[in-house]
Amino acid sequence: MTMHQADIIRTPHSVAVFGANGHTGRFVVTELLRRGLKPIAIGRNAGRLAEAGFAELGVECREAATEDDEALDGALAGAAAVINCAGPFMATADAVVRAALRAGIHYLDITAEQPSVQATFDRHEAAAAKAGVVVIPAMGFYGGLADLLVAALMGEWRDADTVEIRVALDSWLPTKGTRVTGEKNTSRRLSVSGGQLGPVHQPPAEKVSVLPAPFGRQTFVELPFSEVPLIVRHVRTRELHSYLSTTALRDVRDPSTPPPKAIDQTGRSAQRFAVEVIVTQGDLRRRILAQGQDIYAVTAPIICEAVQRILSGDIRDTGAKPPAAIFDAASFLQALGANLLIEAAETLLFPA
Repeated sequence: MTMHQADIIRTPHSVAVFGANGHTGRFVVTELLRRGLKPIAIGRNAGRLAEAGFAELGVECREAATEDDEALDGALAGAAAVINCAGPFMATADAVVRAALRAGIHYLDITAEQPSVQATFDRHEAAAAKAGVVVIPAMGFYGGLADLLVAALMGEWRDADTVEIRVALDSWLPTKGTRVTGEKNTSRRLSVSGGQLGPVHQPPAEKVSVLPAPFGRQTFVELPFSEVPLIVRHVRTRELHSYLSTTALRDVRDPSTPPPKAIDQTGRSAQRFAVEVIVTQGDLRRRILAQGQDIYAVTAPIICEAVQRILSGDIRDTGAKPPAAIFDAASFLQALGANLLIEAAETLLFPA
């Protein structure tokens, strides 16, 4: 065995984190360490990686940019999987997925961008299947969480008449990355109407729902994120619509809204969220509600649970697929019990 070959032997528990010095990336590195995995922090600027304090945690840091395939390949050497936390993902996902496929390792990201999810599936589905690796875009609060909630709620149902997702935030203090992505993501958002995937109708529809404290009566506007291109790959439904609370939308659209502020040693903000999913089939209506704290922080246990299951072989399939096609949704959500409060119910739409 040559020295070069020895250098690239993959450690089963090593996970590369691209964009590790970003707001969500730091949560992910910390969560990987908590789970006994070995993160490799990757960023385009070595100085910013140093400022993040990873060295003090014993985390190896590597510098690489998406424009440099050779540097990316070197940065992923020895990893069993890579988590991409560097948005906008339309600018980073393709390069990092290609590097992961060259290395023969698993890829996951946390995009909220619909075009990025679609591009990842369209461009890499065949290669991921051939390589026998898992490629999952949007394995975070936006995208993956709703996909798993829908799958768990449907249970034995093979199709649904309607699927509605309502995301309530008591505030949305956006990170710099969220703002940059919002400025660059100008694509028309997609939903399903009449069984067809297409642009959201304008003006977007509004809904009202009453949620537990601290939310109460909430007004929502149709504003789908990356959950739609995930769900349509495994759920047949006539209608699929996703809504965001107007409180959250007002905050994120206000340029004066400050970034998140940590309130504890974990770095979490005080933000509270609720994700309500309602699925109907005939006379039956099923509802599930997930509540928690800090959409950026909760993304870390979601995506790290995914990585841990992939590395342990606790998966249904490989290839480029949505979370619900890779994992058992109910057990996955149960494993997140320390981070999510989940309640579900089934009712008759038209009781006798």
